[in-house]
This record gives sequence, structure tokens and C-alpha cells, in this order.
Amino acid sequence: MKGPPITIELNPQERRLYERLRVHLTSSATQAGSGIADFLFFLPDLTILLLRLMRDGRVPLFDKGIALAGVAYVVSPIDVLPALVFGPIGLLDDLFVVAACLSRLVNHVHPDVVRGHWPGRGDALGVIQETTQWFERELNLRARDLKRMLRARRAG
Repeated sequence: MKGPPITIELNPQERRLYERLRVHLTSSATQAGSGIADFLFFLPDLTILLLRLMRDGRVPLFDKGIALAGVAYVVSPIDVLPALVFGPIGLLDDLFVVAACLSRLVNHVHPDVVRGHWPGRGDALGVIQETTQWFERELNLRARDLKRMLRARRAG
């Protein structure tokens, strides 16, 4: 990465609205580790990260467009797996799109910029990488299952 060094304020005096809301809603949960509250905030955390990266002047314009596309998919009522029909499983396509957009951004934006905007727990880069790896693994398994079913039908 070229350009001036990036400084991140580690202990900002002013907390962002989303972090205040998140802390308020998760304060009753145990703080010992990741729990159900962190899981429930996973998609919103990733979406907020995309929104913040869109507003950052250090993010290239093309990458801001990718972030905008990810956010637009999440807020769009048109989904591959509609949450109204499929329930919580319907959020998987939103998570996949957001993780794919972030995976692209992580490769083109300085990692400290991404980390500086992360509202969730843990390292943003690790979370994004784990999410995309999970989707790749699951899609490969499902694609193999589909191929196996199609071969069985042809043979039968």
C-alpha cells in the first residue's frame, strides 16, 4: 500500500451511535466471550463496516461502489432467499454478499482502515476471512451434492 501512514485512534472519546446501541443491547449478555448477541449482530456489524468504508476518503471510488452494492443488497426487499419466507436462513444470502464485498475491499484498502471502522469484537480481517472461507466450503459441498444428484438421475 502506498501513501502516508494511517493513524487509528485506539480509544476514541466520542463513541459512535451504533456502538452505543450495540453495547446497550448486549450489556445483559456475558462479556466473557462471543455469545448469541455477537452472532445476532454479525450481519449488522459487517453492514455497518461497509457503510463506514463507503464514507472514508481513503477508500478508492470503485471500492466504494462495491460497498454500496453490498449495502443495497442487504436493504433491498428482493433477495435470493427472502427472510420473510425462509426465516433466519434467509439472511445467509445477505451475509454472503456482504462478506464477498468486504473480501474484495480487504484486498484493496489498507487493513488499518478496515480495522478502524470495525464495530464488532475481535479482528475485522479475521472475521471476514473466516466468513468467506465458511461460504466457500459450504458452496463447494453443496455443488458436489448437486452434481452427485444430477449424475444419479442421469444414470437412473
